[in-house]
Amino acid sequence: MRKWQGAVVSIGMAFTLAACSTGGGGSSTPAAPSDNPEDTVQLTAENLQPEEGATLVIWEDKNQSSFIEQRVKKFEEKYGVTVKMEELPPTDQVTKLTTDGPAGLAADVVVFPHDKIGSASEAGLILPNDIFEAETTANTSENALKAVTFKDILYGYPYSVETYALFYNKALYPEAPKNFDEIIDFAKTFNNTKSNQYALMWELQQFYYNYAFLASQGGYIFGDNGMDSSDLGLNNEGAQKGGEFLQKLKAEVLPLKMGDVNYDIKKGLFSSGKLAMDINGPWTIADYRNAGIDFGVAPLPAIDGKPMTSFSGVKAYYVNAFTQYPNASKLLAAFLSNEEAQMENFDMNGTLPANKNVAADAKVQEDPINKAFLEQFNNSTPMPSLPAMDSVWGPISSAITDIWDSGKDVKASLDNAVKQIKESLATTQ
Repeated sequence: MRKWQGAVVSIGMAFTLAACSTGGGGSSTPAAPSDNPEDTVQLTAENLQPEEGATLVIWEDKNQSSFIEQRVKKFEEKYGVTVKMEELPPTDQVTKLTTDGPAGLAADVVVFPHDKIGSASEAGLILPNDIFEAETTANTSENALKAVTFKDILYGYPYSVETYALFYNKALYPEAPKNFDEIIDFAKTFNNTKSNQYALMWELQQFYYNYAFLASQGGYIFGDNGMDSSDLGLNNEGAQKGGEFLQKLKAEVLPLKMGDVNYDIKKGLFSSGKLAMDINGPWTIADYRNAGIDFGVAPLPAIDGKPMTSFSGVKAYYVNAFTQYPNASKLLAAFLSNEEAQMENFDMNGTLPANKNVAADAKVQEDPINKAFLEQFNNSTPMPSLPAMDSVWGPISSAITDIWDSGKDVKASLDNAVKQIKESLATTQ
């Protein structure tokens, strides 16, 4: 999640000298015209061709610019379509698309975290991934495919995945723990509150991480794989067990207030050898390598024999519903996310692939860190993409704070959070 946070930056960056033209109109890919219905050609991934005179713009993050430049050159050579990239953080793109799409000012191909797909779909901002649906479905990992599908319609062309896992300092804990019992036992001898030395930390204030403790015991946010906001599972029996386990960890592993732990504090302690284990994402790998720490990464430890389920995110390309060139745009989105492209992206940027074949490639699997994150991703829950999720973050975060900081009754705290969520949803839906 941290990787997708950033300031608003929009800097035009052309890889060709040709200008781009976008704007109203295209909402679906038409079949080839014919006077005789029997002669109508059904457009497929094999015969789709760009519109005559098509030029495209893509919005992408700055850290993907080298990959886009390299890949776009191949696309231009193959299809004769000029492509220009404009830098825009993925987290800002749906907001900008909301205003610039209908006005004809937005990029033809955009990219954003999958949890924004619900609001983009309901606002009519993106086209379904129809022509390349079979190809995408066959080649994409199950969780990534779920993430870019909204109300049974595939929209995205996924290219990268991320989640969090367990970093461990091998000098302090040589082998990754298999379960939390091991961590609790280790904390008894390793923890030293006076020296600010602890066995394990995660960003306590972020429900993005705390979700894993509730979900691993059977809690969930929305029913029907995250699509039914009338079915809330944040106060069921499993979620209550997860909340009680959090209180156990507060007492036996991490006796600090939630406000005492954040990303920078954890990073400093882990880098200085005072933190043995850290639940974190791939965005922190470079920091720990630069600190000279001999660390490993492993899937999250089990809780009471149950695998720990993390939140996960998927980045994908989407086609602007208002593009003048839907055929060319779909070709570009598919070209930037196909198997060859994802391998190139991994080679250049270490981007963890959504494609099953790339994920299974020896080049990816030979790195134990990549392998651990991909294994954890396969046991993750994509963040819900329903707009109703906006009503969840505040109440559940407050409930976790009450449970952790104040030791309040778990059931009462979770019940109150669910009550607040329902009240919020009643006013917004």
